[in-house]
Formats: sequence, structure tokens, C-alpha cells
Amino acid sequence: MFDEPGFAGRHDLEPDAVMLETFVYCSRAAEGVDAAEVSRLVEFSQARNVVRDITGVLVFGSGVFFQWIEGPPAEVRSLIANLHGDSRHNDIVTLDRSVEVRERLYPHWEMEQVAADDIRAVLEDALETAEDQSNIAALQRILGHLASGPLATVGRN
Repeated sequence: MFDEPGFAGRHDLEPDAVMLETFVYCSRAAEGVDAAEVSRLVEFSQARNVVRDITGVLVFGSGVFFQWIEGPPAEVRSLIANLHGDSRHNDIVTLDRSVEVRERLYPHWEMEQVAADDIRAVLEDALETAEDQSNIAALQRILGHLASGPLATVGRN
């Protein structure tokens, strides 16, 4: 049935393509979360993510987290549940979530922390396309937090 014309088959995929769940979110850091705490979080996540086959990137600056996570669906769902129970995060906004067969975008990054220079533009783009009212409100709070001061250099390696 799926080998009929017009249906993409697995033979069209790259050899490294696997079933991955992608979760992209932003959140506001809880009071007291600083660069040292984020560094400890990244170090812990890197060790744990190797075992869970999770890869991704974390941006942190001016008290805002932005993260792209990819990995086996069951592992990513477990990570999402842990994230929602993590007291270091407020106003968690899901920017994208999908499950598909594809290659990893970050195949060798067990969770890398990168500079925060573009986080405001990413969040503004997300606000323009957001439809869920609670996400819109959370994004506006996060952007308001960013507007209250200059973007710090926190998160630079």
C-alpha cells in the first residue's frame, strides 16, 4: 500500500535517519538561577543525555532559557515531564513539538550551551505565530523580562 506512487518510503531517507521527537521551548528562569547553576545543569544533562540518546542545544541569557531537544520519543517525553516539575523554570512555552523520521540536527551535542545574542528575535518570532493564549501571555512576560534590561553575556562559552 505505501509503496504506491506518491508515498515517500523509507528508501528515500538518509542512512542516519531515525524516529525522533523534537521539543523546542522557552522559559523564564526562577529567581536565583544564575550562570553557575546553568553550568551545573548542562554538565548533569550532558552525562545523562548520552545514556538517553538525547541531543540538543541550550541558550541561556538574561534569565531566559531557550532549548532544542531531540531524541527517542519515550526519552523526550520523560524529559518534558521532568522539565515541567523543575522549579528552576517558570512560564514554559512549547514553541515546537513533533515526531518524525529524520536525521538529527545536533548529532554530537549531548546538550551544548551557546550564546544568547539572538534569543529576543527568536521569542518575537514565536510570539508572531503563537495561537494559544497562555503561550502568548507567557511569551509576552518573557519578552517583558528581557526588555527590563540589556541582554547579559550569561551562557557564552
